[in-house]
Amino acid sequence: EVQLVESGGGLVQAGGSLRLSCAASGFSLDYTAIGWFRQAPGKEREGVSCISRTDGRRYYEDSVKGRFTISNENAKNTVTLQMNSLKLEDTAVYYCAARSGLCSEYGSVYRYWGQGTQVTVSS
Repeated sequence: EVQLVESGGGLVQAGGSLRLSCAASGFSLDYTAIGWFRQAPGKEREGVSCISRTDGRRYYEDSVKGRFTISNENAKNTVTLQMNSLKLEDTAVYYCAARSGLCSEYGSVYRYWGQGTQVTVSS
């Protein structure tokens, strides 16, 4: 069974850090792109970051550049998202998603999705 499982969400004060993980099972992350998306209450889902194992490129949404870092953990078939200097507006449910090939900002082209993990940033 193909699965993506996110972990690492939680409650953190503004300025703090969290590290999200996206673990894949049932398929290899080789030659895939893993994207992190988030959805806040009342807002549309938005792309946050993506890493492509096909060409090694990393992408970040403008509001998280310099604060978030996406990385591969090849041995664990896992992708992590290190989130530093968290802001109130980072509060959302974070999802990881996988697709073959290259990164895309459009969630609709990702085939596999995790169940999501809640990130809440408090003042």
